[in-house]
Amino acid sequence: MSSIKILFTDIETTGLKQEDGHRIIEVACGLWEYEPGTNVRRKIGKTWVQRINPMREIDAGAYAVHGISLADLRGQPKWEEVAKKVHKLLAFSDIAVAHNGLGFDMPFIAMELIRIGMKVPSIKVFDTMLEGRQCTAFGKVPNLGELCWANGVDYDPESAHSAAYDVEVMEQSYWNGIENGLFKAPGDFLATL
Repeated sequence: MSSIKILFTDIETTGLKQEDGHRIIEVACGLWEYEPGTNVRRKIGKTWVQRINPMREIDAGAYAVHGISLADLRGQPKWEEVAKKVHKLLAFSDIAVAHNGLGFDMPFIAMELIRIGMKVPSIKVFDTMLEGRQCTAFGKVPNLGELCWANGVDYDPESAHSAAYDVEVMEQSYWNGIENGLFKAPGDFLATL
């Protein structure tokens, strides 16, 4: 099997439900290459982070989580301008890794691409939240802090919910989780699908 391209991604939004018109306001993507059978991996470039002007208000509950205000987004590009790069990164990758990726991040991204008439690239998703149940008592899905703790990654709650920070600690937790036997290696994950 040739090298596997892995895209670690996280988003922040104006609210939880896209059907209520909520939009992405920040996206972070870290791209890695992994050689199956060797556990050799390398990061490709730096984590790309982009804030986005949602052209709508941010719910108070969402602001309380991520602390990004509408004023912080003035002068930032609209989703239509950012979507091409997100699409390109997804199309280039074999696996997207996200915490709550199947329940939130990837469906939200997919619907935002569809909303502006773009096709959603075919990509496998590894959800560190769903796959990380061994990190918590009684198999509860872990929050990102619990996942980090279980995998020996320092986690700063004050820095959390910045897309760039969340991608950084998720990357570390994922690789440590493979080494600790918590997660399947990328080649093993793809082979089981």
